[in-house]
Amino acid sequence: MYVIKQITTGKTSDDIYEFYNLGLGDPYPVSSVNAIGIGDVLDAIYENFPEKTADEDDDVIKVAIIGKPNVGKSSLVNKILGENRVIVSDIAGTTRDAIDSEFQNEFGKYVFIDTAGIRRKSKVDEQIEKYSVIRSLLAVERADVCILMIDANEGVTEQDAKIAGEAHEAGKGVIIAINKWDEYAGKDEHSTEKYKKEVYNKLSYLSYAPIIFISAKTGQRVNKIFEMINMVASQNAMRVSTSVLNQVLNEAIAIVQPPSDKGKRLKVYYMTQASTKPPTFVVFVNDKKLFHFSYERYLVNQIRKEFTLTGTPVRIIVREKKEKE
Repeated sequence: MYVIKQITTGKTSDDIYEFYNLGLGDPYPVSSVNAIGIGDVLDAIYENFPEKTADEDDDVIKVAIIGKPNVGKSSLVNKILGENRVIVSDIAGTTRDAIDSEFQNEFGKYVFIDTAGIRRKSKVDEQIEKYSVIRSLLAVERADVCILMIDANEGVTEQDAKIAGEAHEAGKGVIIAINKWDEYAGKDEHSTEKYKKEVYNKLSYLSYAPIIFISAKTGQRVNKIFEMINMVASQNAMRVSTSVLNQVLNEAIAIVQPPSDKGKRLKVYYMTQASTKPPTFVVFVNDKKLFHFSYERYLVNQIRKEFTLTGTPVRIIVREKKEKE
């Protein structure tokens, strides 16, 4: 297929048929200024798209590598792929667009998305960088799992917390990768546990996310990321039957009674799972106002404990169900 630019704005000239002499197939005359023939070109392009099988992408896990500029996102992708697929530089902001890289090994099929580093809004003054930030956030939306990379020497910063919040709010599975661990000073046998506590203190809403200490430069523990990705992806897509879920709910209610206010007690009738990615549950109660946040957090923790939900947010939607008089 090839396109012939139409200079005129009138009907297609008979001269167009001379192009058949080139033997390249059907020519498509267009005028970009007047949008003449554009639809025919798009239709021809669409007809030549390869057919997609029903389960083509079902077993592929999309992994977005997110974080501030210059924390080693591109280095990690290159180390995983075993080649210099993306440009690595000490200059922050080298990666401008989200770059997809397909990869397959004994652990499964993956698409790793190297994203542009997200800086504070006050630091973003170039139009192209604003575009890069938008593309990074869109990469989070289409990912199954997000690997939040943190510089071991800098620790968790305010910007790290904001980036982590984007993945959490999007309901994605999250893994926290502490990069440049080989360069971290003052390591001892208790360093990892101390560091984990500091991370969870600053990212309390990501207490469900597993932490791995790596070096994208040397490859330290990078091979362990795949099992962690698979685990988090499966947890994020987990579905629980209503009967089993309500057994857990009844046990939780028996251990801690629902709260009451001014003599009126919250009644929790039953719970069902509404969706996955992330696991979202609908709980039916007599009065939504009595369903305090602390009790919601308690139920979420019980669900996590019973079904070992790691690396994924868990959401609860409250609905009122009126009692029959």
